[in-house]
Amino acid sequence: MSVRKLLLFVVLLAACRSGGKKGPHIGRDTTHYTQQEYIDQKLDSNIVNNFLQKDTTYAEYIRDFYRERDYHYAWIGGDGKLTEQAGNFINLMKTDAAYGLNDTGLISKPLRELNDTLMLEGDKLKPGDKSIPQAELQLTAQFFAYGSKVWGGMTSDNAKDLEWFIPRKKIDMQSLLDSMVNRPANTFEEPVNIQYKLLRGKLHQLDVLSKLPWDSLKATQKIYKENDSAPIIVAVKERLHLLGDLPAADASPVFTPLLDSAIRSFQHCTGLKIDGTIQQPLLNALNISPRKRIEQVLINMERLRWVPASLPAEYLLVNIPAFKLYVYDDNKLDWTCNVVVGKPGTNTVIFSDQMKFVVFSPYWNVTPTIIAHEVIPAMKRNPGYLARQNMEVVTNTGKPVSIGSINWNKYSGTSFPYIIRQKPGGANALGKVKFLFPNEYNIYLHDTPSKGLFGENKRSFSHGCIRVSEPQHLAEWLLRKDPSWTRKKIVDAMNSGKETFVSLKEKVPVFIGYFTAYVDDQGRLNFRDDVYGHDAQLAASLFGKK
Repeated sequence: MSVRKLLLFVVLLAACRSGGKKGPHIGRDTTHYTQQEYIDQKLDSNIVNNFLQKDTTYAEYIRDFYRERDYHYAWIGGDGKLTEQAGNFINLMKTDAAYGLNDTGLISKPLRELNDTLMLEGDKLKPGDKSIPQAELQLTAQFFAYGSKVWGGMTSDNAKDLEWFIPRKKIDMQSLLDSMVNRPANTFEEPVNIQYKLLRGKLHQLDVLSKLPWDSLKATQKIYKENDSAPIIVAVKERLHLLGDLPAADASPVFTPLLDSAIRSFQHCTGLKIDGTIQQPLLNALNISPRKRIEQVLINMERLRWVPASLPAEYLLVNIPAFKLYVYDDNKLDWTCNVVVGKPGTNTVIFSDQMKFVVFSPYWNVTPTIIAHEVIPAMKRNPGYLARQNMEVVTNTGKPVSIGSINWNKYSGTSFPYIIRQKPGGANALGKVKFLFPNEYNIYLHDTPSKGLFGENKRSFSHGCIRVSEPQHLAEWLLRKDPSWTRKKIVDAMNSGKETFVSLKEKVPVFIGYFTAYVDDQGRLNFRDDVYGHDAQLAASLFGKK
């Protein structure tokens, strides 16, 4: 799948770094348009002031907008007709409302009444009608309300509320308004990424399906595979046809090769084990209603409102619910591999930073939490535990401390005053290489001696850091611009048993994201499980659900 389309969410870190905790910034740039582009008709400034006394939410920005254009109308011509730009804006809002975005009350009651009036009267108000200036101002106020919510997303004074620490994007609403009303119709570009638009484009299909019966499918045996025959096979075929995985309808009860392919397609798009068989996990996924999937799409569209629309040329992206690392170079996906992320309770944090170091044959500094809950209890039971784990105790300056000199019964919790680290080697928990993008969460990418977990379908097993299935490949990619680091030198360093730090000549952006719905390169809608419960938390904010 294309994570460029999935995320277009990760970018220009320096430009948006200060926006991590608040909602969208409303400001303007220095773009101006000549007065010749304005509609001849003008608003009375007293009418504007009276309107703003009643609608104060965006009063400052509305007043500035009309002052800069010397109170020229923006949406309604002298003949009482809405401009094409106004029609496009109203249609955009109506489309969003039709597929579930009306929960935020984006289209105000006066604006709905205006739209109904225009529909009845041929898209035209009577010249001189007193409702014209009110309609003009309503449209402008609505632009700010709509844009702030649909392009900027819901606000949160505390990022911890949503456990999202990628800096929120800033949007310049006044410049966007200038752009919409002054440029040719249909040339306005919404300040959202491609993936947002792709997800929104799938809502119609899901809306159609939501009006159909969606009974729960049940099986009478554990597994069905090719050449089997059963009534449940008919039901599975029907559902996969509705979802688009099975191209042609097929009422036969026989499990055909085409059904095998359709099941594999569906399994791929829902993160299931790809084996082409009918088992309970497949039926569980097929039983999720289109209405529930619509909510899942809307939740991820909300996340995508928070992120910029353009990407750096090269970056690393981890999508936690997909358990995947995506590596981008020269604005396109270069390669991807499986990862293991934090288990629930020791979640991998959603944030972004800059990759700076590759560390070969690394020490593993055991975290305070693991020391408190695993190492100290083990040492109290068996004083030989650290030696068997190839671990040592050192001071903060790296000076060795005799294990026998420590009264382990004296310590509990996070009060341990020393560093416990595992020496480099094949059994080291970080494997033979780690990748550092220093951050306050102490999260990094690394190798692991436990390779078997990469074959699991759901890979949330770590204490929070991210284990990479192809660490040598990642090291070679990060050092590809440094000719001194040949493949042989990298392999030798990984196996040297001596810790070696390498500073990257160019920092590489790293983004740890959380998206449970996205559209892949083939245009297929993908879903993943809500491994940390973040979807449920956001649903409570968006839909009032608990």
